[in-house]
Amino acid sequence: MNTAPSAPSATKVHFVLILTTLFWGGSFIFNKLGFRDIPPVTFMFLRFTLATLLMGGYCLRRLSGLNRDILRKGTIVGLALAATNLSFVVGLAGTTASRAGFLNNLFVLVIPLLCFLLWRERVDRWSLAGIILALAGLWQLARGNAGGFTRGDLVSTICAVFISIQILAVSRVLRDEDVYLVSLVQFAVVALMSGMLVLILPSSPFRVGPLAAGSLVYCAVFPTVVCFTLQNTYQRFTTPTRAGLIYTLDPVWSVLGGILILGERLSGREWLGCILIFAAVLLPLAVRRFREYRSSPPYRAA
Repeated sequence: MNTAPSAPSATKVHFVLILTTLFWGGSFIFNKLGFRDIPPVTFMFLRFTLATLLMGGYCLRRLSGLNRDILRKGTIVGLALAATNLSFVVGLAGTTASRAGFLNNLFVLVIPLLCFLLWRERVDRWSLAGIILALAGLWQLARGNAGGFTRGDLVSTICAVFISIQILAVSRVLRDEDVYLVSLVQFAVVALMSGMLVLILPSSPFRVGPLAAGSLVYCAVFPTVVCFTLQNTYQRFTTPTRAGLIYTLDPVWSVLGGILILGERLSGREWLGCILIFAAVLLPLAVRRFREYRSSPPYRAA
């Protein structure tokens, strides 16, 4: 008799993934608020140290399953995650949450380019069209800001490359491992790497006030522990294209939060640049989704 649990409904899967984009979008805002009291790299170290402790407490009964293979694979994806988050906090510290959200989201276009460079997978014409739109959007962002394309903007764009590498590392390295233990090792690697940077880099005194403490708790719990767990649990019940379409909501939340909470304002050219980048990400995903709809029945997990 088959006792395997049934797949969740498509509505529940999509709702959960949309919820993760809300948490991710909020991370731009709460990181910005935390940076007011705590230096970015130190904030990253404290965030992932707390996330490691929380995940470690949750995984106490699973620790007996921690083996060399999980340690090795968790370290690989953890190094990619460390590079992603380091470029994220440095980039975000040097630009607005609104601009960083759209620039980070370019990872959707970077992935096919990396697949072509590494494995010679063909880049379709819609992805190329998206890349052209993205370049036009970057140009408008640069022209719309009095300071031009800032160092923070550049690092946020580089962050999109590291996000792509991290996603590809997870898809290529991980198979049937315990996702909770892998996440625990991931978080520990990021905490260790950022802790080494805190010791190496010159730092200024800081204090953890109520606002910074609340920001740390939010970033450790929701966009880290909760998001990784939900994505690893539910993303497998939908297609990559549908998940990609949902994840394009990330910068929408970061812009809304930047405007409503941080008081950020975008010029007309910046708005045009953000719209072009959003269209660049959405276009190839929408075309792939349409092709999936035309060529196959509704997706069901095995």
